[in-house]
Amino acid sequence: MTLPEAPSNDVWVIGDVQGCAGALRALLAHPELSRPDTELWFAGDLINRGPDSLGALRLIQSLGSRARAILGNHDLHLLAVVAGVRPPGKSDTFQDILAAPDAAELIDWLRHRPMMVRDRGHVMVHAGILPAWTLDLAQALAGEIETALRRPDWHSALHDLYGEEPLQWDDALQGRDRMRVIVNAMTRMRVCHAEDGRMDFHHKGEPYATPGLVPWFELPGRRDPAEPVVFGHWSALGLHIRPDVICLDTGCVWGRSLTALRLRDRRIIQQDCTACR
Repeated sequence: MTLPEAPSNDVWVIGDVQGCAGALRALLAHPELSRPDTELWFAGDLINRGPDSLGALRLIQSLGSRARAILGNHDLHLLAVVAGVRPPGKSDTFQDILAAPDAAELIDWLRHRPMMVRDRGHVMVHAGILPAWTLDLAQALAGEIETALRRPDWHSALHDLYGEEPLQWDDALQGRDRMRVIVNAMTRMRVCHAEDGRMDFHHKGEPYATPGLVPWFELPGRRDPAEPVVFGHWSALGLHIRPDVICLDTGCVWGRSLTALRLRDRRIIQQDCTACR
């Protein structure tokens, strides 16, 4: 007698897909990821720059409750274009979404994605968490942005999200300044000034390449380091695993690989993305 296979209850976190639907489809076909009881977390930047943003978005949406996808800067950019806040860029590849017959449904689904997931003893955010924030505060701040994007007048909220200033958090921040810091930290931050913690949005290369700038996760005074933060956004950092942080952006859209990591034991599965380049 063959016993039924025990539920896995596993969580696999997948790095930046960025419209590489073919690579994602191949990765999800792996036996350990294809089980119906396996939960799949997506670390933001589901679309843009890759060859099939529409296919990637539809695929992730079709996973239903198995998928927990957060918003990245490219996903927010698409929402801003739809809202008329930003023009499409020359390198954007989400025109297929805008022209799709189910565009309204896909955009509605996308804007209801969270900014942050905190579960299974881990935190997932697209870019990072400011060291001044406890995780309880970060979760509450993420909720402020989520609420704004889920309102009927969500288009107006996008006007407040763009701009680099202010570069630091202050508990007294209100309005658009407050929203900008939250969104910039969670979806754009890579490095900060070592002297005072100001975010820097010009450095996109390898860590420590610019004197005086350090990765956000190496700033002193970080709160709640016992809950590891899983993030993407930084392809030059690549696969980076240590007890308190895990980076999973392995540059699929640049022809490298799409990475999935199992939370319970840090097992890695990677899919070659040569065709995405």
